[in-house]
Amino acid sequence: MTDPASRGRYATDASIYQMIPQAVVVPRSVEDIEAAMSVAREEETPVLPRGGGTSQCGQTVNRAVVLDNTRHLNRILDIDTEKLTARVEPGLVLDELNHALKPHGLWFPVDPSTASRCTLGGMAANNSSGGKSLRYGIMRDNVRAISAILPDGTKARFNGTDPEPGPYADLVTDMRALGRREAAEIDARFPKVQRRVGGYNIDALTGNEVNMAHLLVGSEGTLAYFTELDLGLARLPGEKVTGVCHFPTFYAAMDAAQHLVTLNPQAVELIDDTMIALGRDIPLFRKTIEAFVQGKPAALLLVEFAEGSAEGNAAKLGELSQLMGDMGFAFTGSGRTWGGVVPVTDNGLQGAIAEYRKSGLNVMMSMKEAGKPISFVEDCAVALPDLAEYTQGLTDIFTRYGTKGTWYAHASVGCLHVRPVLNMRQDKDVKTMRAIAEEAFDLVKQYKGSHSGEHGDGIVRSEFHERMFGRRIVSAFEEVKARFDPKGLMNPGKIVHAPAMDDRRVFRYGPNYDVPDFETALDWSAWPGSAGGFQGAVEMCNNNGACRKLKGGVMCPSFRATRNERDATRGRANTLRLAISGQIPGGLTSDAMADTMKYCVSCKACRRECPTGVDMARMKIEVLAARRKESGLTLAEKLVGYLPRYAPKVAKLAWLMNLRNKIGPVRRLAEGLTGISHRRDLPIWSSKPFRDDEAQEADPDVLLFADVFNRYFEPENLRAAVRVLRASGLRVAVARDGSGTALDCGRTLLAVGCVDDARAEAQRVIDATKDAVTKGVAVVGLEPSSILTFRDEFLALCPGPEAQALSEVTHTFEEFLANRPDLPMKSLRRPIFVHGHCHQKAQDAVTPMLDLLKRIPDADVHMIESSCCGMAGAFGYAPDTIDVSLKMANLDLFPALQAAPDDAIIVADGTSCRHQIADGTARRAMHVARLLDQAIDG
Repeated sequence: MTDPASRGRYATDASIYQMIPQAVVVPRSVEDIEAAMSVAREEETPVLPRGGGTSQCGQTVNRAVVLDNTRHLNRILDIDTEKLTARVEPGLVLDELNHALKPHGLWFPVDPSTASRCTLGGMAANNSSGGKSLRYGIMRDNVRAISAILPDGTKARFNGTDPEPGPYADLVTDMRALGRREAAEIDARFPKVQRRVGGYNIDALTGNEVNMAHLLVGSEGTLAYFTELDLGLARLPGEKVTGVCHFPTFYAAMDAAQHLVTLNPQAVELIDDTMIALGRDIPLFRKTIEAFVQGKPAALLLVEFAEGSAEGNAAKLGELSQLMGDMGFAFTGSGRTWGGVVPVTDNGLQGAIAEYRKSGLNVMMSMKEAGKPISFVEDCAVALPDLAEYTQGLTDIFTRYGTKGTWYAHASVGCLHVRPVLNMRQDKDVKTMRAIAEEAFDLVKQYKGSHSGEHGDGIVRSEFHERMFGRRIVSAFEEVKARFDPKGLMNPGKIVHAPAMDDRRVFRYGPNYDVPDFETALDWSAWPGSAGGFQGAVEMCNNNGACRKLKGGVMCPSFRATRNERDATRGRANTLRLAISGQIPGGLTSDAMADTMKYCVSCKACRRECPTGVDMARMKIEVLAARRKESGLTLAEKLVGYLPRYAPKVAKLAWLMNLRNKIGPVRRLAEGLTGISHRRDLPIWSSKPFRDDEAQEADPDVLLFADVFNRYFEPENLRAAVRVLRASGLRVAVARDGSGTALDCGRTLLAVGCVDDARAEAQRVIDATKDAVTKGVAVVGLEPSSILTFRDEFLALCPGPEAQALSEVTHTFEEFLANRPDLPMKSLRRPIFVHGHCHQKAQDAVTPMLDLLKRIPDADVHMIESSCCGMAGAFGYAPDTIDVSLKMANLDLFPALQAAPDDAIIVADGTSCRHQIADGTARRAMHVARLLDQAIDG
């Protein structure tokens, strides 16, 4: 791929840097890698192997040919449960490996916070670690062998055995000689801490037993291209418990770490008060924080034990509480003596806490202001007895430069992630970054620590190796690089011969970066920057890659189906940033931008699950609006967008419209005219659509919003809802404005970029419901994509107190009924399987539905763990997206339905979801309103 958009999507990682690659290659085999490297050698063009692209120091950016291992080179080649080893390809995601190992009672014990998207090849290249390195070590300790291609094309297996004579054997001889020669200098200069990952691991070349794989670990793609990795595995630790230690000051927490590790925990993780405060503002984490944080601690240390039994774990929690008391902390105390332990034994809460802690970086990056916590002294490591003084010294440095740091991570090994808040668009803050880095690394050296303790060197730290190790060691690093890669073609500029860390020419926000102001269709005033804040909203993406996870949650369903960087939220956000800053010809209205947004199904999962709050569904509306203004609408887009306007007339000809599904030639002819695939049945038009006057009681307790989908295609859902609401003792009226035209949420209009039309419809709804809203009457709807628009898009379409007031009284059908007295229901004696609509999940509206269904006597309710169903309105009907639509459904939803009992009731509130299920399985799903209607007694 050589087009600007594709290359731009691989120009950044989770660091502050950006370098546009010369090309992007997605190899399908080792032979493809060899061919690409051969061409690169002939052209003397650098090569950059790339995994998940989550590096925080700029390791995976370069003006090179980027080879993305993740799409195809991601297989598990072997698992040996007796020898506790696994052999994998470099593009395999860590969580995928652990998912395969779990049935064997095994796991790979290097556990970085990016486990859901980082690759094993990238972890080896970076010498990654994680929260449990205190017990299991880091990547270097768990890699047995690496098969690799050298820059000259030689293939070799790097391990601890003596090789057969040949070029690789000569290389091994030279490296062992270097190790013997430099042994004394290495012993004198290398920090004596576990978390030392800076430079090349030339200490692995000393001693009698040399494993050459350990030299490649941490080499950041500068020495060889990994093709296979042999890994050491561990037994799953079993049941765990966590003691959440609360401290009144940050210093007290840091000083306590050296004592807490004497209890032999498997992890001690830090969370500071800034991370707690930011987490409370993120819907995904708010409930979790409320469950384990007591009072207002300045810092928390999460102490995790896994003793193999409940009794052993309980004993450790007792020892922890005793130790905290011995150190003088008690919740009954005050000031510097306040503190204590909150024990957490519930597995679900422990998992939620772990996910929150793992999202520490991204929680910090969720700040909406122009300044962000910046990674450059991110993961220095010192010995535990020095930790409190070191962190105080670093805090003093930040204070002198007018900023502050945000702290979290691995207190157990003295490796704390700290990021001062700076604005990388400003020269003065770039100079401040440089000054802080120099003073911070001097401080680390004073304590004989490591300036690179977890996240590697990349661009940000490589130039400081001489300051930390001395000239002779750096010369040895350069000798290693020259021996492996004499032409300097493997990811040049990392570890040795690096550019200055503050060279703005390689920054994401370089010296010429600019976003011209332009008019937007929606309100973006909550963010900074031009275009009314749209710039700031786009730039919230810090490339952490959480959208690339393959299991759990919903985000990002199209990426899970295609594994194409273009189709991840990150890929779209990067393309948007490049477009609005003039780095992609044509900007927002370009074909490249349209192609990037093509597979975004507006599921809104990123609204909830992106740790930095990137709302790509809303951003897609801006792109569609800009393109519509320039190019107008196609017939297919008009049919989608204006459905609510023509539906009343078409419904009168329901019998005629429904013939399309029954006559094959008509289906194929209609595909060319309407943009609807002949492979899909269209929803059946009802000959008796729902009428507003079917529920118009005076002085209503609830206003029912009748959306276009349920009104004209499945009116029995609305009628069932009215019966259920009345059975609950409520007076019901349908929301209307007296014009004779049904109210519309504007959802279909937004789907094609008709924002002004959607705004008019939103205002009509706001005006029509204003009196009822003032009285506190609830507004309730059945279709999640419609009713939840009131709580989301309406606030961006018609910002102000009236839209806000409407959003506060708006509920899904289940949310509203979950707070009502019990309905008189009878047992259905059948299991119930629930598929949640994406918008329900995004706005935390699934739990009320489950709670409501569990009130049915003897209910056996199962939540189907799945991402988007894939239909997503018109997306699943289009000829060019139907295959991806079905692939999404086949990832999780369809297999779960096929495995459900034959007599299971399938519940899905989304119209699209029900149609996808009907098209792809033998099942038929129903809206929860109809199920409750069946369950009402009498």
